[in-house]
Amino acid sequence: MRLSTLVAASAFSRALAQQWPLHDNGLNEAVQWDHYSLIVNGQRLFMWSGEIHYWRLPVPELWIDVLQKVKAAGFNTFSVYGNWGWHSPADGVLDFETGAHNFSRIFDIAKDLGLFVIFRPGPYVNAEANAGGFPGWLTTGEYGTLRNDDSRYMAAWEPYMEKMSEAVAPHMVTNGGNVILYQLENEYGNQWTDVAAKTPNNTGIAYMEQLEASVRSSSIDIPTLHNNPNLRTKSWSQDYDTVNAGGNVDLYSVDNYPSCWSCNLEECTSTNGFPPPFTVFDYATHFAETSPTQPSILAEFQGGSYNPWNGPAGGCVDNTGPEWANVFYRNNIGNKVAGVNLYMVFGGTTWGGLPMPTVGTSYDYSAPISEPRTVGDKYSETKLLGFFLRAAKDLTRIERGGNGTTNYTGNAAVFAQELYNVDGGARFYVAKHANTTLTGREAFRLRAKTSEGELTVPKHAAPIAIDGRQAKILVADFDAGGQKVVYATAEVLAVSVHDRKPVVAFWLPEGEAGEIYFRGVQRGRVASGDGSADVEFHKAGKGLIVSYVQNEGATVLTFDNGLRVLLMDRRTAYKTWQPELSNDPHSPLDQNVLVTGPYLVRTASQEKDTLALTGDWAAETALEVLAPSRVKKLTFNGKAVKVHKTKYGSLKGSLSAPKVTIETITSSLPSLSDWKVADNLPERLPSYDDSSAAWVPANKTSTLNPRQPDTLPVLYADEYGFHAQNILWRGRFSANNSSSTPTGVFLDVIGGTSHGWSAWLNGAFLGSTFGNVTLPQTNRTLPFGNATKQGENVLLVLQDNMGHDQTTGALNPRGILNATLLGGSSPSSFSSWVVAGKAGGHANIDPVRSTYNEGGLAAERLGWHLPGFDDSDWESGSPAQAFAEPGARFYRTVFPLEVPRGYDVSMAFELAPGRERSALRAQLYVNGYMFGKFLPHVGNQVEFPVPPGILNYAGDNTIGLSIWNQDEASASVSVGMKVLGVYESSLDTAGLDTEYLRPGWEEDRLQYA
Repeated sequence: MRLSTLVAASAFSRALAQQWPLHDNGLNEAVQWDHYSLIVNGQRLFMWSGEIHYWRLPVPELWIDVLQKVKAAGFNTFSVYGNWGWHSPADGVLDFETGAHNFSRIFDIAKDLGLFVIFRPGPYVNAEANAGGFPGWLTTGEYGTLRNDDSRYMAAWEPYMEKMSEAVAPHMVTNGGNVILYQLENEYGNQWTDVAAKTPNNTGIAYMEQLEASVRSSSIDIPTLHNNPNLRTKSWSQDYDTVNAGGNVDLYSVDNYPSCWSCNLEECTSTNGFPPPFTVFDYATHFAETSPTQPSILAEFQGGSYNPWNGPAGGCVDNTGPEWANVFYRNNIGNKVAGVNLYMVFGGTTWGGLPMPTVGTSYDYSAPISEPRTVGDKYSETKLLGFFLRAAKDLTRIERGGNGTTNYTGNAAVFAQELYNVDGGARFYVAKHANTTLTGREAFRLRAKTSEGELTVPKHAAPIAIDGRQAKILVADFDAGGQKVVYATAEVLAVSVHDRKPVVAFWLPEGEAGEIYFRGVQRGRVASGDGSADVEFHKAGKGLIVSYVQNEGATVLTFDNGLRVLLMDRRTAYKTWQPELSNDPHSPLDQNVLVTGPYLVRTASQEKDTLALTGDWAAETALEVLAPSRVKKLTFNGKAVKVHKTKYGSLKGSLSAPKVTIETITSSLPSLSDWKVADNLPERLPSYDDSSAAWVPANKTSTLNPRQPDTLPVLYADEYGFHAQNILWRGRFSANNSSSTPTGVFLDVIGGTSHGWSAWLNGAFLGSTFGNVTLPQTNRTLPFGNATKQGENVLLVLQDNMGHDQTTGALNPRGILNATLLGGSSPSSFSSWVVAGKAGGHANIDPVRSTYNEGGLAAERLGWHLPGFDDSDWESGSPAQAFAEPGARFYRTVFPLEVPRGYDVSMAFELAPGRERSALRAQLYVNGYMFGKFLPHVGNQVEFPVPPGILNYAGDNTIGLSIWNQDEASASVSVGMKVLGVYESSLDTAGLDTEYLRPGWEEDRLQYA
């Protein structure tokens, strides 16, 4: 194509572009949008976001650590779910102040770092959280069937939503803050009863309009959005709603998990017949049909997958690892997506009973930032794209060109998608396997449209490679900080502008060839490289072409116009950072520096001739910095670094090896051998007195729950104020003569998938169900044998509440559906029932650790798991010593830690059963927090990370372990500690002031005996 033709095409494109309307929410123009992108404070934004949950990291002092890592990976936004259940232990009670319930510092961190915020308060959030984030008290049926316009439900959620809005409003972009979008509800695709016919669902529409009215009356004046649960329901888009059905939000978006939201792929296959692994989706067609005048936004896109109880140990990082991130994130760009929120960028944990029944204790999510806050190759691969998006300003106003194989690549096995900027003509070609499930190596030359006509490139270098799980974004007429790149067959890593001259970094996998055409330069030379790239220079019509083969390391090229170019292999790119000097989320290219070497660079600031960096490293590390020429000196974490200046203007130095390592910390860890033990289930004994404050009469004869019990009274724990963890039921019946004495009991218990329960009569063990990942409800007929006695008999049922189900299952009860006495000449029935759960029930006597943290076992009610409890009269006994009696024991130990200052240290506890697949249910407590639920016969998790702040790095730690043995075989669990990461760091985990998060035992606990 001739230049004149391209100019005409560009003018036509601009004319088309002007036809797209500019939207705002009618309240202000702080956040606007059109067909192309969001516009925040007048600047276009490609929204590159990652999801975090403050309630999954209950140490506010660590939120800055995670968000610094989010920023360091090139993100400009992060997204946050609220959790109604976390904040509301009882109807009418809201806690936004205690411990991690006060999330206000997140907004201050966002402002300081330069990150926009998407806030997603709910009231329903899903999130693999207990009842999808609904509080337990909401699940009784008293408030209707939920997630609709029922006035009872609205009266329940409105105070929470008002309080959330009150907390967020001061931090909106309209008030000088960084919150730019506010999501209503979550994955609620209920606008239509018939999507194609656009038949309104009036109930769902009324509910969404109630939510909109609530947040607007609470001073939320930023745009609202909703994440449609899939590509089929097409709900809440102002564009698609041509019949004025109502309920629409300002911005439509979609969530999508193309490789399954679960590590158990069968969950997705059984749900909607997912395609073969590594199959990418077409989003462009969906957005063109559903929201053509709006930017294409994926408000949730797969950042990993949760690990169910039967999932693999350590999660499913192989399913969505670095190669997956490379291909699928680039496919989004090829589909003209203008905003992505990765779910999750940091998953955290499901400590304290937060999960729903199918999810194990870890919520690592195979996310770029792991549960113990460490980063690895997936984070680094994600960072490569983040830096590119930061540089590619032209991506915020693009249209789709053509796509195909041989017409673009000359190879039927390589598919390319073309995007072009409607103003300047910049083009982006996303190339990948035509069949992304394949892993072979394919070579091709790209037919690229450029300002110099259509060119088949490379001209001098070897063909472009798509090797294995790989995709590439190749650019043409790319504006690299003022330097025109006519084309490049290597990927752009980053662009900086120093002293008004661009520094451009490109990367390729080692051994691949690349070619870059720079306009306006005549001469170039290799300034540094030591053979890391084999470079050749070729004259071109309007500039210079560089062809090369990428070897290990980095090569620096300099050019006669002041341009500096870095050519890197993937591994070198992984350890390259681009910290910003301003807190502008739009990332001005002249407000950053390039740093190569450390494990992590968190922040950068410049004062006069000194550049101050903060970050982490674990070994002796070579350090190189490209910064404005004014910078002569360098500090790292406040300490001066001796540097020398290279001939191409960088500063080189090194960080000495840290004195503290994984090995030195490991060698100082306690052996965890000095344990005390006590009976954790005295309630099984007939002599036990259940008249204390712990016990509530279970005497209701009716329930509004849609699932009616088969026998009365109603034995649903939520009806009596107990919503999480272990639940104890004691039922009484009388036996007066042998002919009328019951001979057994039929019990039907519902506790969620993987739940278990055990029963005793008058202290004699009757039997258990152990738990199954497919069964939320289990039943057994249990013979009494010789356990009955004349007079009063007491049946104890101990059940595990594995959390409430999600969506329509949130009302599924937790308790006993059927308790029927069997045998005897005349029918017998239970005379009374009492139930115990979390001490205080709705009173939430430990608000810091939340309503979910404890259940009804004696140790939990009496606070044996808390620091400061006096166990001096307990016997010595180790959890590693087997016991064969069905029942429960609780073990305690206290040990000191003295972690050196100036390091970020991550630790975990490792649990191992004495017998493989033992039928036991163990719970690990660390300074009062339940940080591990261990079911060796169901799950595979053996490593339980505990964050600093919960684990006291500068003093004593109280560790508790509850072991519930469900059968007569031996049960034991060994406990050890493991160091997962040690980095000299600006984050001083041993110096965190977190004593307020570890409140100790108080005598009030004794009333719950």
